[in-house]
Order: sequence, then structure tokens, then C-alpha cells
Amino acid sequence: GDMSILSHAANILDPLGKLIGLDGFILLAFILGFPANEIVVPILIMSYMATGKMIEFDQLSALGELLRNNGWTYLTALNMMLFSLLHWPCATTLLTIKKETNSVKWTALGFLIPTAIAFI
Repeated sequence: GDMSILSHAANILDPLGKLIGLDGFILLAFILGFPANEIVVPILIMSYMATGKMIEFDQLSALGELLRNNGWTYLTALNMMLFSLLHWPCATTLLTIKKETNSVKWTALGFLIPTAIAFI
């Protein structure tokens, strides 16, 4: 069909996202942002806009409109902020944990504990 691979993946993640007050695109942005957490929001914006490039908003209200048009509420924004604070660390952090501890166990726990807390 006309849906992108990104949209298909977001649709698969949507039920899990809804359980924690987010949507599939938000979860997918966090997954794709694993190498570096600072790219989560740009990925999310590009996903919502269905474009492969970043655009610059002339006004902050345009970003607000984009988010509202994609179902965002104040609760979605709050859940996004909480998930952003509590989710798994980026790949560089996990590699550092592995290097410093020389332990797959501690690296896995470094990923699993924050992830479990974020989903609770």
C-alpha cells in the first residue's frame, strides 16, 4: 500500500504504546534513537510529517499543531517526558558499562532495570 515501513512498524508498536500513554511512532522513535537519545524528537517529528528530512518550524505553535494533529494531549506530553527520563540508556552508555564492568550481566541490568521502570 501507500504506508511506509516506518508507519507499518509504528502500527505494530501502537498497542504497546497505548498501554503506557504513548503511540507507536513515539516508541519507534525511542527504539531508533537507541544510538543517541538526542535524536528521538527529530525522528518523531520526521515520522509524523512522513518526510525523510528535518524541517524548521517558523513558530513553536506549528510544532504544537503537528503534535495535536497526531493525537497528543497534555497527558501524552507528560508520559513522553517521563518515558524519556526513565527508559533504557543510549548505546554509548551501555558500551561504557560493558567496558567498565566487563560484564554482560551488568550491561543487561543497565538496560532492563530502567526499561522496566519506564513501562511501569
